[in-house]
Amino acid sequence: SNKLRGRVGDSPIIGAGLYVDPEVGGASATGQGEYIIKAVGCFLVVELMRQGASPKEACKEVVRRINKRLPAGPGRPMAGFVAIRNDGTSGAFANVDNFRYTIGDASGVQVYDADWE
Repeated sequence: SNKLRGRVGDSPIIGAGLYVDPEVGGASATGQGEYIIKAVGCFLVVELMRQGASPKEACKEVVRRINKRLPAGPGRPMAGFVAIRNDGTSGAFANVDNFRYTIGDASGVQVYDADWE
C-alpha cells in the first residue's frame, strides 16, 4: 500500500532490504527503498559487522552514508536498520526519532527505541 505505481521497494532485493551471512549475522531495513537499494544497505551493515563494528555502529554508518544523499529538512525520506550478530548482540539506527524495533528470545520480547540522527 501507499506505493507509487510501478515502484519496486528494497524489501525483496537481497543485500538491500535484507541480508544474512551465517558466519556474521543479519540485517533488515525499512524506509525509502530507492536510497536503501543505492547503498546496498543491509549487505553493508553485515560487512561492517564482519570487520568488527557492533550492530548499532554498523547501522549508524550506513544511515550516515544514506543521509549524505538525502535532502535535508522536513519530509526527508526515512531510513532505518536493525541488525543482529551471531552472538546475539543486536542494535539499530535510523534517521528519524520514532524508530522502534523488537528482539525476542526465550525470555520474551523486548521493544527498543533506536538511536537516530
